[in-house]
Amino acid sequence: MDIALLQQKIQGGDVLMFDLALNGPDLASDSGLRTAVLLSLLTDRRAEDDDEIPDGTGDRRGWWADAYAEREGDRWGSRLWLLRRSKQLPETVRLAREYAEEALAWMVEDGVATSVSVTAEIVSKGLLGLRVEIRQPDGSRFEESFNYPLEAV
Repeated sequence: MDIALLQQKIQGGDVLMFDLALNGPDLASDSGLRTAVLLSLLTDRRAEDDDEIPDGTGDRRGWWADAYAEREGDRWGSRLWLLRRSKQLPETVRLAREYAEEALAWMVEDGVATSVSVTAEIVSKGLLGLRVEIRQPDGSRFEESFNYPLEAV
């Protein structure tokens, strides 16, 4: 069971933020896949050696605990952050789908899911939409859409 996360717009604008969900005075929990999917998609995975770093700094980011993974090459998060300054082009949408599926592949590898698929699209100016579908071993399905902001339009 995970602590539940909420994605919401800030005061009616297009800026998205995440917060911990509350159940009265307590933290709400998530016994499904939603929090695991959010963390997988929105945590910065280390860039590959041939990835172009959008801010030009050379900071490849990544999660520090990847250095201690049980399996070599096992990494957490997604490379969606590499697209943050990308223009709304078909190539950006294709890469977003690829990066999201890469970030969620651990679910199949670890037996949490039997399949994972992602559909990506531009939902509005500066906003990328990701539709995630996960089939679980018990036959149930998880389906939800998540939005990811793009700075370049």
